[in-house]
Amino acid sequence: MATLTISLAQMNIALGDPRKNTATAEEMITDAARRGSHLIVLPELWSTGYALPQARELATQLNVGIFAQLATLATQNKISVVGSILEKRGLEVSNSATFLAPNGKVMGVYRKIHLFRLMEEDRYLQPGTAPLLMELPWGTTALAICYDLRFPELFRKYAVQGAKMIVVPAEWPIERVEHWRALLIARAIENQCYIVACNAVGQTGNTNFAGHSMIVDPWGKIVIEVGESPTLATAEIDLDLVDKVRAKIPVFEDRRPDTY
Repeated sequence: MATLTISLAQMNIALGDPRKNTATAEEMITDAARRGSHLIVLPELWSTGYALPQARELATQLNVGIFAQLATLATQNKISVVGSILEKRGLEVSNSATFLAPNGKVMGVYRKIHLFRLMEEDRYLQPGTAPLLMELPWGTTALAICYDLRFPELFRKYAVQGAKMIVVPAEWPIERVEHWRALLIARAIENQCYIVACNAVGQTGNTNFAGHSMIVDPWGKIVIEVGESPTLATAEIDLDLVDKVRAKIPVFEDRRPDTY
């Protein structure tokens, strides 16, 4: 399967209210399935927002609670679902993105490696220790979360290992929206792959989130970009374009990691 229809669920997340956010996500997942989407991407911490002081109470163990509800929604709608949630692991909590297949099976879990101090993630959360690459029907796919976008070495590792698409759930503030747009486009160009990024909108506490969810193709062209309101954006991409762009400018063949 080379062509893939993707929906981006740009949500206004209700702080610390999993029930309300799950209802919103359910509507968007159902709508995405109705549109024929193979994959829907939810924002970072879509079920709670940055309610980190309550992280331990709000966090869910893998395969129960919110995770189980999301798996049920994936199964009911026969659609792949990605989005990050507060995951309880023993006494620790991680910012974890699961990739759910249309049968509800967890294809992989990526725990945010780079914690964002400006939102006090380092105080409340445990950093992830491993990147995630998955072999999926449409090609090798990787996950990153929000602040990871500022660390090109993670994205380069993914690309060198064959990633054709990198999915990025986020809660990126509006005051740095120029960084968001520039970095997404740069990561796509330098790694010659699709970048699929879903951001939140609206105000959480003192922070306004930027929206501007987008898909960028391997040539750096924006396939779809939305504004700063809640919306479900849908677009079709052709994964074969990755190989064409990589053949046209053979960046990976010309790398010289032995010298830098």
